Amino acid sequence: MSRKKNSRHVMEGVQAAHDGMKALPRKKFKKPADATMDIQAIAAGVRSGSRLYLGKAITLLESSSAEHKKNGQELLNQLLPFTGNSIRIGITGVPGAGKSTFIETFGEMLTGLGHRVAVLAIDPSSSLTGGSILGDKTRMEQLARNPKAFIRPSPTAGTLGGVHKKTRETMLLCEAAGYDVILVETVGVGQSETLVRGMVDMFLLLVLTGAGDELQGMKKGILELADAIIVHKADGENAQLAKKTVSEYKQMMHFLQPATDSWKTRSLAASSVEETGIPEVWKMVKEFEDTVKVSGYWKKRRQEQTKDWFRSMITDELHSRFFDHAERRQLVKTLETQVLNDELTVAQAIMQLFE
Repeated sequence: MSRKKNSRHVMEGVQAAHDGMKALPRKKFKKPADATMDIQAIAAGVRSGSRLYLGKAITLLESSSAEHKKNGQELLNQLLPFTGNSIRIGITGVPGAGKSTFIETFGEMLTGLGHRVAVLAIDPSSSLTGGSILGDKTRMEQLARNPKAFIRPSPTAGTLGGVHKKTRETMLLCEAAGYDVILVETVGVGQSETLVRGMVDMFLLLVLTGAGDELQGMKKGILELADAIIVHKADGENAQLAKKTVSEYKQMMHFLQPATDSWKTRSLAASSVEETGIPEVWKMVKEFEDTVKVSGYWKKRRQEQTKDWFRSMITDELHSRFFDHAERRQLVKTLETQVLNDELTVAQAIMQLFE
């Protein structure tokens, strides 16, 4: 008697047979040759003004690989004689001041005058991936497509200390590539302004109209860093109010120490939408350059900045080498636990760590 089929019945499958083809050996994945090691080619590409090679050079310098670091510094050394021929402008501003809009309009005007503009935007980084959050190329679409402009975000990777090195080196590469105006945009969080002030020639602060309440909340220290205060979005109904705001800042500048010797901090209004006041900003920048160069402070400031860079790099390298050793990292954890358990004072732990 045959067994009755039900819904759980499974039919026998078709038996497999060999198709007669010989089994091919599994191919091993070969890592492509590292093109970044051709230092001469990259240096030549950067000097030719190629944005592609400039991007490769910056990526090489930003790499954490020991070999890439060595090659990156060799590349930078080759390009060093072709650097220093630009004006470096730092741009910061209160939230909503329209920094990116201003930079795009300003940059488009400068390229129209025959200049080549590089924008280095110090971008806050994701704490998870280390990547940029703001996406400056999407905020400056028109300028990003301009063949005479180059936009590069500088992710902070969680710390602003790394910006000091990366942005400076990127700036030198851009100069070697023929960019004669370097614009460095800050995230506007306080510490970044000080860092950028220490690597540029001129520092612009963008503010909004209605200075009354804003002046109360603005840190005096940030105002003292600025060589010029741009009252932005001075258009439409804000046009008249912008003039009043400019006047208020001019009065306030009498009570603050100028950021640059031989230059009196200025204030003027501008609108990126109506493109008014933008040519006046550039005229002021050129006056600043001429004035400060004649006084001799231009060269002195750059030398002081290089010295500060050198000393900050010593600190960074000491920190890096200190934590390179696994035993020392473990000792730090052990001493940290003892400090938290009140078994050692902080000073005692440090003394043991450096014995």
